Amino acid sequence: MTRARTPIEAAAGKLISAVQHEWGTEVGEPCAQESETVMDSCHTLLQAAKTGGLSRVLGTSTVTEFLGPQWVASHPNVQPFIQALEAVAKGEHNA
Repeated sequence: MTRARTPIEAAAGKLISAVQHEWGTEVGEPCAQESETVMDSCHTLLQAAKTGGLSRVLGTSTVTEFLGPQWVASHPNVQPFIQALEAVAKGEHNA
């Protein structure tokens, strides 16, 4: 039996999917490597979310800062998913 994902895990998973979509459209282009690196960073965030250590991994950084502000600015389709993860993380932190 699989366990249910917490809201923060679900938000991190949706962010990974959004980044994968961006990466998929860039495959074969030079910028695809940076998107793959960002995707790896998103997996780091998901693993941290699973263990309750997201705030430890981020430290004083935002998700955008963690992923790279230039990459995020050039991929606006991902921004709503970043905002959703930050909102859930803030809600859990304040709970």
